[in-house]
Order: sequence, then structure tokens, then C-alpha cells
Amino acid sequence: MEGDVITMTDIYVFEQTGFENGKVIGRLRPTGLRPRFMDKIEQAGIRLPASIFGVGERSASRRWTSRT
Repeated sequence: MEGDVITMTDIYVFEQTGFENGKVIGRLRPTGLRPRFMDKIEQAGIRLPASIFGVGERSASRRWTSRT
């Protein structure tokens, strides 16, 4: 929340890898952002590893590659 404005962003995005037998094929990929409400979740006794949100990971789609 920024002032009186609520801001939202994705913590997961769907990455489509194909289309098979009339169905979309893909997976949910973490964006690397940790939700602000995680403190409340942890206070409730729920422990989730940071890797579930992609924190500390570097996905292949984010790596810089040189194409010459």
C-alpha cells in the first residue's frame, strides 16, 4: 500500500509451454517477490521456505544471454 493507494503485483506467473489435446500446458513460476503479509503467516505458525516464492533463485528466463 502506498499512501491511500493499494498496489498489487504477481507473486506467480503462468508460463505456457505448449498446447496438447485441447489443453494448455505450462507451470506456475514464482516471480521472486515475497508477499508483505508473510510476517502474519509466520506469526500464525505457518513456515514456508523463501524458495517457494523464488527468493534466492535465479530462473533461466531472467539470465542475461548475449546473442551475436
